[in-house]
Amino acid sequence: MEVVRIHHPLQKELVPAGPVVLAMGFFDGVHRGHQQVINTAKKIAEEKDLPLAVLTYDHAPGIVYQQYPGGFKYLSTTSRKLDLLKQLGVDLVYLVSFTSSFASLSPQEFVDQYLIGFHAKTVVAGFDHTYGKAAVATMARLPEYANGRFNVITVPKFTGNGKQKIGSRVIRKAIDQGDVELANQMLGYYYMTTGIVVHGLARGRTLGFPTINVETPEGERLPGSGVYTVQVQIGQKWYGGMASVGHNITFGDQNKLTVEIYLFDFDQLVYGEEVKVQWLYYQRGEMKFSGADELVDQMKQDEQLARQNLQKIAPGIKQPLV
Repeated sequence: MEVVRIHHPLQKELVPAGPVVLAMGFFDGVHRGHQQVINTAKKIAEEKDLPLAVLTYDHAPGIVYQQYPGGFKYLSTTSRKLDLLKQLGVDLVYLVSFTSSFASLSPQEFVDQYLIGFHAKTVVAGFDHTYGKAAVATMARLPEYANGRFNVITVPKFTGNGKQKIGSRVIRKAIDQGDVELANQMLGYYYMTTGIVVHGLARGRTLGFPTINVETPEGERLPGSGVYTVQVQIGQKWYGGMASVGHNITFGDQNKLTVEIYLFDFDQLVYGEEVKVQWLYYQRGEMKFSGADELVDQMKQDEQLARQNLQKIAPGIKQPLV
C-alpha cells in the first residue's frame, strides 16, 4: 500500500497518474461502518479494474475547530489506521494534514483541487460525511460540485444487526465507560492499544501477581478504570491475562493512572519492549480494598474469570484485523 502525505496546497507531482476509485473519511477506528464504505469502494474498484484509494487525515479535523479543549484520544493512531486500511485491501492512501488553510477551502475548491486532483472517477463516502461546512458540504450536494466529472456513491447508515448507528462517537463513549464488548462488536475486531513496558512499584510481585506496567502513548484512548480480560502481544507471541486500569486507590488517593497487566503462565523480563494490548472483556470496576489480603482474594477471583473468558474469546469478533 502506497501512502502519499499531503500538505495544503496540493503538489500535483505527488499524485500518481491514472484514475482511481476514492473512499473518503477520517475513519477513526476503521470500524464496521467505515469498513462498509471501504468495501463498497473496493467492489467498485474491482469492477472497473482501478486502484482503490482512500482520502483521510493525519489528525482529527475537530482539533482545528477547537472542538476538543481537553485534547483528543484516538481509537486508532495514524499508524494503526494505516495498518487497518492495508488489511482491507487499500492500494493508495492520501494522508492529508488537516490545517486551517485546508479547512478554509470551499466545497467547490475542495472538489476541484483534491477530488479532481486525485483523478477520482468514483467517490465513495458515508451518508453523514462532510468536506467543509456541514450545511453546504454534504454528500447530497457532492454531485452538484462534481458536475459530471466523477460518480458519487453514498453509503447509508450502518447498524449491523442492531438499531443503533455504528459510529466512532458511540465507540469512544463505550470505551470510556469500559464497555469494550460493545466497542468490539462495533469495531468488528478487538480494540487495541499499544505501549512500552516500564518499571512500576513491583507491588504486584510482592502480592504473588507480578505485572507488566504499560506506558500508553498520550494520543491513544484507554478504556475506563476497571479490570479487563486482555491479550498482549510481546514480540510475535500473544499471551492471555488480566489488566487493571486505574489509580491503585487501595494504596492511596493521589496515584497516577496506570495500566498493569498480569500475564498468565508468563515469567520474563520485558522492560522496554513495545507491546500491543487487545481489550476483550470488562470484568469489574476499580475497587478500594481494606488491605492486601482482601485485594489478593479478589485478584484470584479476577484471574479465574479472565481464564474463563479467554476460553470463549468474544464470539462474532473477527480476528484478522490486528
